[in-house]
Amino acid sequence: MEVETSPTSKIYMEAWLPRNWTGRFLSTGNGGLGGCIQYPDLVYTTSLGFATVGANNGHNGTSGAAFENHPQVLADFAFRSIHTNVVIGKQITERFYREPYKKSYFFGCSTGGRQGLKSTEDFPEDFDGVVAGAPAANYIGLVTWSGNFFTGITGNSSQATFIPITLWTGLIHDSILSQCDIIDGVNDSIIEDPNTCNYDPSVLLCRDDSTSHCLTETQVETVRKVFSPFLASDSETILYPPAQPGSEGLLLIQKVGGQLFQITSDWFRYVVYNSSFDPTALALADYELAIRMNPFDIATFKGDLVKFRARGGKLLTYHGQADGLISPRMSEVYYSHAKDVSGSLDDFYRFFRISGMSHCSGGPGAWQIGQSSVAGTSFDPDKNVLAAMVQWVEHGLAPETIEGVKFENDDVGEGVAFRRKHCRFPLRNTYDRRGDPTVPESWSCQEV
Repeated sequence: MEVETSPTSKIYMEAWLPRNWTGRFLSTGNGGLGGCIQYPDLVYTTSLGFATVGANNGHNGTSGAAFENHPQVLADFAFRSIHTNVVIGKQITERFYREPYKKSYFFGCSTGGRQGLKSTEDFPEDFDGVVAGAPAANYIGLVTWSGNFFTGITGNSSQATFIPITLWTGLIHDSILSQCDIIDGVNDSIIEDPNTCNYDPSVLLCRDDSTSHCLTETQVETVRKVFSPFLASDSETILYPPAQPGSEGLLLIQKVGGQLFQITSDWFRYVVYNSSFDPTALALADYELAIRMNPFDIATFKGDLVKFRARGGKLLTYHGQADGLISPRMSEVYYSHAKDVSGSLDDFYRFFRISGMSHCSGGPGAWQIGQSSVAGTSFDPDKNVLAAMVQWVEHGLAPETIEGVKFENDDVGEGVAFRRKHCRFPLRNTYDRRGDPTVPESWSCQEV
């Protein structure tokens, strides 16, 4: 159905209403600049008995072109689509089942994660429980950081600063693992806590007239900048935290591959300037302008969760530590900022760092934590973020760990490779240096 949100904007939304309804209402999120309903999430959550709604974020497709000269469409994307979707969705749910829902939940990742945080900040009555994966908090900081890889660090393939993707996937990634994989005590291609990795790329500098399988001085500096914070023109203010070592996968494909990140290009062509603007000419001044503009407070970085806590809401965020699209450090920054603004968080806000998880899913770690309906998913609250939230909201049991599973070649048919419990932040998952590292019992959560 279509719902008008202003005289010049509307959203398209769907409500999926299962026969095995549990009395729970749930709203899904979106991804990227997406005007696409997340149908896999609707399938997953309705199969679990949630009355589930999804919306198109106020426009169709994956481009930001619909925003140009249409501020109300941008308003839908920034905040209004999800809120409207919830208000109407709850009405539809109660009318269909002829009784009120018992509890309401949000479930999303990436842009969906940002939407979940936005709901807790600005619409604290919408949800009893919010599960927000890899949230795109500090949204315009993320957009500008993503663009700066091309315009400020790597350039295109004709420039001396550029590093071919094959060197990122092979030479540099292997070098990072050689320096940092064993820090946690297990050689498993997973950097358990990337904050412990102070990677030094100088070991890759070409020496003795070597010209292959090594880096020039300029390229070594490129690597340093990729893993450094994105700074403002005062050279002190951090606009966005750095990429984490171990995140070379998606990072290198979409951000250091010699092209401008598509979301950055769209944001400047359709929101900041206009479609005739050449985004490859972007400079730091343009990025700082975009951050100051912050239309409809899309940044999602207030950190004020006082009202959400007061009404009894619960927030669970998770972030893959090998995420190359959204720096996992940003989730740590948001958590700390929310603590500064809102006070103690532990009674209503839990954040889990998922080692070896890429963006929302995938990667070498035990990344299957119930964030999707992939084969082998369990609805055990100790092993599933959505089930953990339900248990927290409805029974008052806050999660201390989330156990993830890694299947051989990510194929459930090939059996379990290993399991690992992921700790709530700021605790660090620590190997006991003697047990079998493939079983959760050999690890424990320790103070950093």
